[in-house]
Amino acid sequence: MRLLLTSDTHVPTRARELPAQLMAGIEEADVVIHAGDWVDVATLDLLEARARRLLAVHGNNDGPELRARLPEVARAELGGLRFGVVHETGPAQGRERRCEERFPDLDVLVFGHSHIPWDTTAPGGLRLLNPGSPTDRRRQPYRTYMTAAVSGGRLTEVRLHRLPPRTTAGAPAPSRDR
Repeated sequence: MRLLLTSDTHVPTRARELPAQLMAGIEEADVVIHAGDWVDVATLDLLEARARRLLAVHGNNDGPELRARLPEVARAELGGLRFGVVHETGPAQGRERRCEERFPDLDVLVFGHSHIPWDTTAPGGLRLLNPGSPTDRRRQPYRTYMTAAVSGGRLTEVRLHRLPPRTTAGAPAPSRDR
């Protein structure tokens, strides 16, 4: 089972559209996981139409219409693993302990909010993944998303994908994207 993990798409506030590389990955994935901060309902509609299966939550920047359609926490069994999705997990310090206490029944927790990619395993075995943001790199060197595979009850091939700087009509990328 092929997974694509994304979060913090912030369309149209941070980008006019989702990157082509991300969209191609969505078409190839068996399950797309989005950890919130869509900002715009059209992006949710697009992913619902393109993804074979969508597991998603709302984030702190999502308004009433998105909150009406998406939960705060989503859970699903995927390929023998118990996945959870939430937007925010709090500060980096103590994250593993907090998440294990809050989600003792999960194998993998996908989260967003910080725009900072994260891949750790808590002492009790909970895998924590944050794919970053494909549209707003903030203080990171790249805009990012993740892919992974689930096979035989194991998470494998977890990969962080770096997206190239945005350009407009052949012009150099804006300074915030360099």
